[in-house]
Amino acid sequence: MTDHSAVYIGTAFLAGVSLALVCREVLYPHRRYEDSADSKSALDAHVARSGPPAIVEGIQGCIGNTPLFRIKSLSDETGCEILAKAEFLNGAGQSSKDRVALSMIEIAEEKGLLTPYSGDTIYEGTSGSTGISLASLARAKGFLAHICMPSDQAIEKSNLLLKLGAIVDRVPPAPIVEKDNFVNRARALAHAHTASTTVPFTAEEDGHLETHERKVCGRGFFADQFENEANWRAHYSGTGPELYAQCNGKIDAFVAGAGTGGTISGVARYLKPLLPNITIVLADPQGSGLYNRVRYGVMFDLKEREGTRRRRQVDTIVEGIGINRVTANFEVGKELVDDAVRVTDAQALAMARWLVEKDGIFIGSSSAVNCFAAVKTAQKLGPGHRIVTVLSDSGSRHLSRFWAKAGDVGGAVDTKLEDVLNARDEDFK
Repeated sequence: MTDHSAVYIGTAFLAGVSLALVCREVLYPHRRYEDSADSKSALDAHVARSGPPAIVEGIQGCIGNTPLFRIKSLSDETGCEILAKAEFLNGAGQSSKDRVALSMIEIAEEKGLLTPYSGDTIYEGTSGSTGISLASLARAKGFLAHICMPSDQAIEKSNLLLKLGAIVDRVPPAPIVEKDNFVNRARALAHAHTASTTVPFTAEEDGHLETHERKVCGRGFFADQFENEANWRAHYSGTGPELYAQCNGKIDAFVAGAGTGGTISGVARYLKPLLPNITIVLADPQGSGLYNRVRYGVMFDLKEREGTRRRRQVDTIVEGIGINRVTANFEVGKELVDDAVRVTDAQALAMARWLVEKDGIFIGSSSAVNCFAAVKTAQKLGPGHRIVTVLSDSGSRHLSRFWAKAGDVGGAVDTKLEDVLNARDEDFK
C-alpha cells in the first residue's frame, strides 16, 4: 500500500465516523441528555438471547432476557397482536422488580455505600415485590434486608420475606406526608442503623402489631426505589432494549402501570427515540391520581376526595401500581407518556379470571390491569397493530387478597370479552 493510499483510506474512515455521529444527532436528538455510558448502552445493538441459555454467575445472572409471548385470546378478540413480557420469570424474586433491585444494589456498591459481608443492611419501603427481590439478592450478595410494607398487603408477601431472611415491618397504611408511612419509616430506620447499635421493628403477633428492637452492625442503606434513578435506568438498559430486539423494532404501543414509575419511564426513554410513532400508555388502577395527571395535568382522583376514602392510601385492591404523587422515576418519563387507561378493581378481577379461563395464564393484580389497558389500547388503535405489555408477577403472591376476591374460575365457562370490559363491583360480591 502506498503512502497516498493509506492517507486516502484514513481520511475516508474519519469522514465516515464523522457522518455517523452527525446522523446520530439528527436521527436521535433525544439522546443528547444521556451521559456517555447510557448512550453506549442504549445505542449498541442489543441481541436477545437465543438457544440454550449460557451458564451464569449466581442467581443475579438469571435476571433479564425474559420471554415475550403472544396472548392468544386477547389477540384473537381484538385483531391486534398483544404481546406480554414474562417478567415473572426473572430468577431472583420472580418479578420485574428483580431488575430494579439488582441495579440499586450494584450502583450502591460502586459508590461505596454498601460493602458485602460487613453487616450492611438494605432498607426499603415497598408493597412487596421490590422487597422480595431485595431480600433474595441481598442474601446472594452478602447483605441483610429490612423491609417496611403496608399492613394491608397480601400476607403471603411478608411470609415469603421472612422465609428469605428479611426483617419485616408491617406498617399501618399512612399518606407519604406522614412519618409513619412505610417509605418514610424505612428511610428513618436506615439512618438510625448507621447512627446506632439497635433499631426497632414491628411484627404481627396474634393479630396485633408489636414493636421490638434488634442489634445491628455495619451501615444502613435506604434503597429508595421511588426516587432512586437506578430504577428507571434498569429498564432503560434492560427491558427496553430487550423489547426492541424481540419485536425486531416493530412496536405500535407499550402499556404499563406505574407505582414507582421506573418501568414506564425507562422503557419509554429507550423506545421513543427509536420508534417516534410508538404510543406509550399508562395503565392506572382506581384511586390513583396518575390517570388524571397524564390526561388532564391534574393529580386528583374521585376515590380520594374527602368524605369518600375508605382507607388512607390509594383505594384499590390492586397492589404494586397506583399512586397519588409524581415520583422522580415517573418524572423523567412523564412527558413521553401519550395516554392513560383507568381500570377498576372489577375490571382487573375479571381480566385475571379471563386469562386463566382462556389461556391458562395466572397473574397478579397489576398484570391484570396492564392486560385490560392493552385491550383498550388495541380497540383504540384498531386491528393490525402490535401492543406490548408487562406481566410483572405471578398470581401466587396475591392469593389471600386479589385472588380471594376474584374467586375460583371453575370448570367449563364461556366468558365473553364484553363481560370483562363491562365488569362491575357487584359481580364480585
